[in-house]
Amino acid sequence: MKLLQIERDALLKPLQAVTGIVEKRHTLPILSNVLLERKQDRLDLVATDLEIQVSTRCEAGKGSADQNLTVSARKLQDILRSLPEGTDVALDAQNNRLQVKAGKSRFNLQTLPAADFPLLGDPGAPLAKVTLPQKDLKSLLLLVQFSMAQQDIRYYLNGMLFVLEGTEIRVVATDGHRLSYASGTVAQQDEKHEVILPRKAVLELSRLLSDGEEDVHVELYANQVRFRFGTIDLATKVIDGKFPDYTRVIPTNYQKHIALNRTLLLQALQRAAILSNEKFRGVRWMLTGNSLRISCTNNEQEEAQEELEIDYTGEPLDVGFNITYLLDVLTNVGSETIDCAFGDANSSMLITLPERSDYRYVVMPMRI
Repeated sequence: MKLLQIERDALLKPLQAVTGIVEKRHTLPILSNVLLERKQDRLDLVATDLEIQVSTRCEAGKGSADQNLTVSARKLQDILRSLPEGTDVALDAQNNRLQVKAGKSRFNLQTLPAADFPLLGDPGAPLAKVTLPQKDLKSLLLLVQFSMAQQDIRYYLNGMLFVLEGTEIRVVATDGHRLSYASGTVAQQDEKHEVILPRKAVLELSRLLSDGEEDVHVELYANQVRFRFGTIDLATKVIDGKFPDYTRVIPTNYQKHIALNRTLLLQALQRAAILSNEKFRGVRWMLTGNSLRISCTNNEQEEAQEELEIDYTGEPLDVGFNITYLLDVLTNVGSETIDCAFGDANSSMLITLPERSDYRYVVMPMRI
């Protein structure tokens, strides 16, 4: 039974939009599959890992009856990728098989019943709704997502705090060693709502959002958040837990300040990192009159030193940091200049951006 006939890219693009969350190895075989639902003249595609669900659609042409099935997401994607651009592809479903035909090529894939596909439940009525340009949300996510923890026993750190309050949207991420905070504005006035979005959902969302002015509609529910933009609908469960009080972590009264060219600092740290200790990744910052000296050493007693001219007349300071945490922030903020503020050798460093008063990055010191 014919499911659809379509040009390769018209199917590959929406398929790639949903397959990012599909796990390669899963205890439930159907979670490796994508749900294909033919509805009149369109085809809906859905993928899920039980925590996150991404759906999209494409035009399917006329003439085929409504039907649905699930098929291996990776195999179908790999087949479509391997075909020449502009190829016409036909999908036919019969006897628990999906036949993919293109030119003289034939592929028969096993299918599983659509009725067994575990869709996320109806979340009920939304608690809050906001709309903002996709590029604004994407920018916020990219400014903080690298600070999320990975597989931390404190499960609430393996994600990002998402706060709506008044006309402000705030995003915060921390792994206990560094913290990123960014905020923006939305047009709607609303009472305060906050949720913790899972790490995987945040990374997938920033991959799918465009850099354009098109809107993304955000809906917060009791235990779910939905993002709708273009033809994509991403729904995610939220992490149940209490996020740390980030306001207590962000310093407000530091007296030592320096302004640095982001690119020059990034390049100096990248060179120094070559000789950093592979396990501890420490870098020393030594502030003296109008000079910032950076040094890394490793177990082989090798050493890298860099020196940058700065405008600084305060007391000398010698403090250590994890160089990876510094490289992360410098790689992800697009600013020409960054401002660094310090307390003493046992205090965290605060990085801010001159053109964005709504951004903070805090990195804890380390003993070297």
